[in-house]
Amino acid sequence: MANEIILIVFYVAILLYSVILHEISHGVAALWLGDPTAKYAGRLTLNPVKHIDPLNSIILPIGMLLITNFQFAFGSARPVPYNPYNLRNQKWGPAMVALAGPGVNIIIAIIFSIAARLISIPSVSKVDIIYNFNDWQSVSSVISGSVGAIFFELFVIIIFWNVILAFFNLIPFPPLDGSKLLFAIVPIKNETIALMEQFGFIALLVFILIFAGPLGKFLNYVLGIFLGLTV
Repeated sequence: MANEIILIVFYVAILLYSVILHEISHGVAALWLGDPTAKYAGRLTLNPVKHIDPLNSIILPIGMLLITNFQFAFGSARPVPYNPYNLRNQKWGPAMVALAGPGVNIIIAIIFSIAARLISIPSVSKVDIIYNFNDWQSVSSVISGSVGAIFFELFVIIIFWNVILAFFNLIPFPPLDGSKLLFAIVPIKNETIALMEQFGFIALLVFILIFAGPLGKFLNYVLGIFLGLTV
């Protein structure tokens, strides 16, 4: 039981820091492009206190863990502030800032996929861990007594969260990052963009409800590509 609790703690901690790195990346990209707002707000730091939102960073993931019998959680950090009018490139700047978050998550997923592949444990054990990585009782018995298997499990969790964060955020609905790329590519009036951003969250929820099945299959497909690199 103790091992299962430790794994759940790592599961939530990895989610939290994956989100934090995602948000910091927005701020760093904005700084590079001419906007120091996030820097002056003290948000370019790994200190979780600066990024935690009580509802979305604590209550939401803990609630989801309880509802799903500790099988799944999701959450977010406080968005990093930035002023798009400070960016040197007014057309592509907002899209570049937005894509920095998913971009960093993808880079992290690639790095840990390669690192997981280099871990010297039997392929059958790797496959077993991949299919049971959040079945805490099952995976605890698989990784017990093997340092390599323990690290492989942690790397799989890192890959999982960063792939989910990256590709979910690329959905072109406000307030997700993909919407900024949409606005940069498609000629949309500022009034229409403001309206989409005002009601974007509601539209996103409707989209998820309608396309939950296909969206889940897509995310699992992409995740499978990354996890396939580990074996």
